[in-house]
Amino acid sequence: MHSRNPLLPPALAFLGGILLSATAGFTAGELTAALAVTGLGAVMSRYRRWYLLGLILFSGAAIDQWLRPGPDPRIDAQPGETVLIAGCVVEPPVFSEDREQFLLELAPHARVRVTLYPAEGEPLPALAYGQMVEVPVKVREPRNFGNPGAFDYKGYLARRHIYWTASAASHSKPRILGHCGHALAGWIYSLRSWSLARIATLFAGDAYAVGILRALLIGESSRFEREWADGYRQTGTYHAIVVSGLHVTVIAITLLWILRLLSMRRQTAALAAVALIWIYAGMCGWQAPVVRSAGGFTLFAIGGFFFRECRLLNLLAALALGFLAFDPREYQEASFQLTFLAVLALGALASPAGESAALCLYALRDLGDSAKDLHLDPPAAQFRVELRLVAETLTLVLRLPWRLSLWLIRIPTWVLLSFWRGLLVSVAVQLGLALPMVIYFHRLPLSALSANLIVTPVLTIAVPAGFAALLTGWRPMAMFTGWLIEAARRVTEWHLGWDGNWRIPDPPLLLSVAFVASLVLLAVLRRRLLLVPSLLLLGIIAWHPFPPKWTPNSLELTMIDVGQGDSLLVGFPDGRWMLVDGGGIPVFGKRPRSKMDIGEDVVSAYLFHRGITNIDILASTHQHDDHAAGLPALIRNFRPREIWAGATPESPTWDTLKEQARRVDARILHPRRGDTRNFAGALLDVLSPPADYLPRKTPSNNDSLVLRLRYGKQTFLLMGDAERQMEYAMLDSLDRVDVLKVGHHGSKTSSTAVFLDATRPAFAFISAGKDNLFRHPHPDVLDRLRGLHTQVMRSDEWGLVTVRTDGRRLTIEQRRYGNGSAALD
Repeated sequence: MHSRNPLLPPALAFLGGILLSATAGFTAGELTAALAVTGLGAVMSRYRRWYLLGLILFSGAAIDQWLRPGPDPRIDAQPGETVLIAGCVVEPPVFSEDREQFLLELAPHARVRVTLYPAEGEPLPALAYGQMVEVPVKVREPRNFGNPGAFDYKGYLARRHIYWTASAASHSKPRILGHCGHALAGWIYSLRSWSLARIATLFAGDAYAVGILRALLIGESSRFEREWADGYRQTGTYHAIVVSGLHVTVIAITLLWILRLLSMRRQTAALAAVALIWIYAGMCGWQAPVVRSAGGFTLFAIGGFFFRECRLLNLLAALALGFLAFDPREYQEASFQLTFLAVLALGALASPAGESAALCLYALRDLGDSAKDLHLDPPAAQFRVELRLVAETLTLVLRLPWRLSLWLIRIPTWVLLSFWRGLLVSVAVQLGLALPMVIYFHRLPLSALSANLIVTPVLTIAVPAGFAALLTGWRPMAMFTGWLIEAARRVTEWHLGWDGNWRIPDPPLLLSVAFVASLVLLAVLRRRLLLVPSLLLLGIIAWHPFPPKWTPNSLELTMIDVGQGDSLLVGFPDGRWMLVDGGGIPVFGKRPRSKMDIGEDVVSAYLFHRGITNIDILASTHQHDDHAAGLPALIRNFRPREIWAGATPESPTWDTLKEQARRVDARILHPRRGDTRNFAGALLDVLSPPADYLPRKTPSNNDSLVLRLRYGKQTFLLMGDAERQMEYAMLDSLDRVDVLKVGHHGSKTSSTAVFLDATRPAFAFISAGKDNLFRHPHPDVLDRLRGLHTQVMRSDEWGLVTVRTDGRRLTIEQRRYGNGSAALD
């Protein structure tokens, strides 16, 4: 493989140097010495090839150190303080129309994402790229959820030079100060705005078509609902609805075809297509996958201009070298890994596997001309002879014309071979992407093999058809595009009906390494027999016959960091699991609901990291969104046997939860004060709500399910959001507790002095969001806890916190994202 793809080893060496720099680190002197030694060896040694690879490796490490970002820029503002900021609009609001959101560049490489909430009845301000804007906002620094396995959201934004998020009240209107930016960029963004408006006009009344075409053609996904996107994710076809290398390739081929129809010379048409593709990348907001695809097409066009053969893996290696030299940390992006692994799978696995099918397809050309058999490989020539024999049999038996018999043989053979080749490509790509799909998305959809054979071609055709509809405004073309979109939707929904929601926890490291090694051997040696161990290891990854990470014969309570909300994981001594609440983002007024699902994106990610596949009991303390909005996703993912709920007045959140419980056949129970369960010696007591409690018409904090856990000499008390009335009502049932999960995020409506005197906790867990709008926890509550010498552990400061007990001693661990852990005995 190396002799045919000479750029592949240097690319891998360069990436290895970056990884070595990120993990081990080097001083400037060490790097200088290493570069000098390998450089001299590359010139003078007989082993110059190996020295050259070493030189490239240490060059990667040097560039990583040289381009490593310095400290983040700062804005002098206190939490909750309104400050006046001014900057250049570098991403206009049309990019996020569900709310007024745009990017301001305050200084070079220092950007803030601003969200405006317009007053009711007032139009959104007409901002555009290249305007210098001043606006009063409340600024916050992005924050990661402090759980192992959490997505590095802060790093993701920092790589895009976004260091703050800001929100402005409805009465705060931006003031235009002048102009900035570049005229060319302004023209490109105006094309984008025109395209989005054109989509809305041509497909008015069809929200699904508008949402998917904005994502498919322009890379703008604000109108594409999460539930629609989840359907494509579950069937492994999500790549088909986002602008990716396949879309750019289709657009480039279409452009080249049109330009050649206009009698443009091949080299000139290629250069024009490259320019148009880069304009298209700008219309897509310079999204990284589109830029990488545009770069790949540019290299391909340059090679064609000089009449050079462009091998896929060589092209991939050159592209990786270029982008990593420009930004060494880009390898951390999931989209970077998925893009290059997909192309690598195509070149290293799919191409060899589909060679015989490709030869047979080529052999179908001019099937009736036997003279061309002499110019083909013997297997292909034999294939043509056999097909002609079948055609002759049809002619003799059915008395058909010779040409008609050839077509009757050729067409179904072409269809079957094309289907077989497509299936091989789908299998190869799914095999190559299997591990990152499990690690990043915890999915390995079986339906992807068949769904991709239909959905991907259909949506690929929809790309040029959609652009043709935009450019011409021709209604029949728009109707055809809409039909393609609806066909893709129906195929996806059909696959969802039988594929289910099969989720996979993080695989063990050694198993992952073994699977990658098997794929490398399969690609290098090209022996079909080596496919067996790859499939066997993949089956073990999917089956996941490994126990979760837990400590036997101990009671565990983990406060998961879900921001301003609650989610607690309880591990019982016999290995059973209970999850109390699932977090969520509340919606205020008529503001749009966040596309982030705390249950799916935060809590599930942590549980998968722990290797947990099933929850025995899922408890919903009450039906406020910050506790319950994440529960439907958790029910789908972990299929609990029982669902416990506090007092539950009717609400949309409760209706959704009941529907999900019905789908997984979970029993819904409503425990009341006095109910007790024994879990291998750990006693769980229900302290609230009382048996005679009647909820209001809408959910309230006092609906909360209050649970007490006792194991040996240790007691944990979980208060939900219960307020002072419920605290007073349960005083007779309370004794001293060791760990208190403080009620209502530390609000002054809970944790009264009388209640705390009765419980006198040694440790207090408070789940609250960093710099939250409610100013939780309240200073009075913190003062009361300090007065009792209680050790307070807050999720906004400590991140995830775990307490374990063997019935005698407590062990507490803290696992903030990017930090180590601390234990207190």
